[in-house]
Amino acid sequence: MWDVFLSYSRQDADHVRRLHEELIAVGLKVFTDESAVAGFAGISDTIRGALAGSRVLLAYYSAGYAERPACQWELTAAFLAGLGEGDPRRRVLVVNPEADTAHIHPVELRDTRHGEPETLVQDVLAHLRRVPGPMRLDAPPARVHGELPPAVGEFTGRLPELWRLHSALHVQEAPLVTGRTSAGPVQLRGMPGIGKSRLAREYAVRFQAAFPGGVHWVRAVAPRPPLAPEGPCLYVVDDVPHGLSPRAVRELTATHPQVRTLLITRSRAYGGHGEHLDLEPLPEPVAAALAGAPEIVDAADGHPGALGLLGRAVAAGQAPAALASRLYGPGRSLLDVLAGDELTADHVRDALTAPPEAQDVLRCALALSPLPVDAETVAAVIAAADRLPRAVAVRRAGAGLAELTARGLLPPVPHRLHPVTAHAWLHHEGDAARAETLRRAVLSTLGATGITLDRPGLPVPGVRRDSMPMRDSEAERMAAFDLQVELVSRIGVQRLPADSGSLREALTSLNSLFPFTRDTLRRYSIGLEPGTAPSVQSVADHLLNEVLRPFTTRWHPLLTAWETHRPAHVSPLDHEHAWPHANAFRRDLTTLQDPLRTVAASLADISGAEFGISTGV
Repeated sequence: MWDVFLSYSRQDADHVRRLHEELIAVGLKVFTDESAVAGFAGISDTIRGALAGSRVLLAYYSAGYAERPACQWELTAAFLAGLGEGDPRRRVLVVNPEADTAHIHPVELRDTRHGEPETLVQDVLAHLRRVPGPMRLDAPPARVHGELPPAVGEFTGRLPELWRLHSALHVQEAPLVTGRTSAGPVQLRGMPGIGKSRLAREYAVRFQAAFPGGVHWVRAVAPRPPLAPEGPCLYVVDDVPHGLSPRAVRELTATHPQVRTLLITRSRAYGGHGEHLDLEPLPEPVAAALAGAPEIVDAADGHPGALGLLGRAVAAGQAPAALASRLYGPGRSLLDVLAGDELTADHVRDALTAPPEAQDVLRCALALSPLPVDAETVAAVIAAADRLPRAVAVRRAGAGLAELTARGLLPPVPHRLHPVTAHAWLHHEGDAARAETLRRAVLSTLGATGITLDRPGLPVPGVRRDSMPMRDSEAERMAAFDLQVELVSRIGVQRLPADSGSLREALTSLNSLFPFTRDTLRRYSIGLEPGTAPSVQSVADHLLNEVLRPFTTRWHPLLTAWETHRPAHVSPLDHEHAWPHANAFRRDLTTLQDPLRTVAASLADISGAEFGISTGV
């Protein structure tokens, strides 16, 4: 039997050697792994046997410790052994040579000691007196309520994420370090097929000792939070969709203090609800081990689902080069063929239900891939493709990019489309003509040398800004919306209470509509001129010249003249109340409400947005 299993990264060998010597000098039996265990599937039988015959694991937890796969497995095995005995610290000791503890996971291990090896040796001896026998690595089966998802493929390359997930669910276990005394819900987020459910399943099975009340696994369509658990338990809500209200997300979270809630979702729209852990593609060494051939590593870009399918095909004898060729070929998706299912449709289901501006951004991202996409580039492309004013294109690009990011189809920064998402979208594109139009616009915009659209380096081919035709439906709708929002908040539409409020502020509010309206029309390249058609031009002309101007022309000079006679000892509001024409002003202001509401309704007809303003007819 070994007293100490010394776990460390090879880059720390010189620092660990002295510690090793000091441990041996006091008579301890110390196991060190000198074979530089490689691989990602687990630890060898030799290492597992040594761990099972050791009383404690002593981890030299430097910043690079977690980067060594063998260290990850060794620490996890010992941590779980202690967890099964009721205290994860029972079988793990940590030496932390760094200045802080933020790199240490799981969080229970952050209460570490610093010092010279001689001091640490005495700590190890004291701890060993409380741990008489070797650790037990085999844990009993988890108590599961509901049905765990199938364990598809080998779990690999995600041990650091297991640690971080455990830390997020147990932040309250180290209050002096984390500053937290209670644990909230945790979101496990990532693109389809990135391994969210697989990671959560592995965590539920491996770390079941942390949840004596069991693991409750449900889908978001049928949540059943445990109401009276028999102890601390884990509540996993799988496949939380995008687009839920804050209240609906809160209702998915268990309220019992002994229940830890884990939400699995693609959406990034629920950032304010608890902690979140974002799953990234697998690192290149792990991806290469899964793929089995370099030809398909780049095509999958660390995507576990795609790597698993392609790697199994290679292992079955299919030529890697032929697989890569079929991956980019026409017809049914190779991933769907290998899976025996239409899984690529699920990968882009949130894109298929996204607004048109989001789909256009996705098409631009595909045309730019592998370069990242940004709002300015997309705005220039859309302006060129649809002959839109810049203000309209910028708004559409920003809205589309925000929507794709919230739906988890693009990472926040940089916005680089993942090859697997691109592959899935290509096989489910609903408007090939629109995709080709934007592809051509992307190439022309980036490659032309013509006049730029207010952005150096991103020219719009063959179009002068001052002569650019505009798409009326887009520009008018946005201009109408901006005017509508401004108008419904004005005092003329919102009633001024009798004998209260400021007449000057009411008049100033109405006066400000003149410059705001002109600026809005100018921003969307809409001329301000009379017209008979139900357009923004005609509505704006009616608002300014037939509704507002008669009122302001009459009352502005009268109120200004009265204000000039205000005594120094009288407040402006009291002076207004003493104005002989105050009641007449209020009556005219009340009369103005109906025509302003009518204008707001006309703008609503153009914008399509309603604010609950009645016209009174």
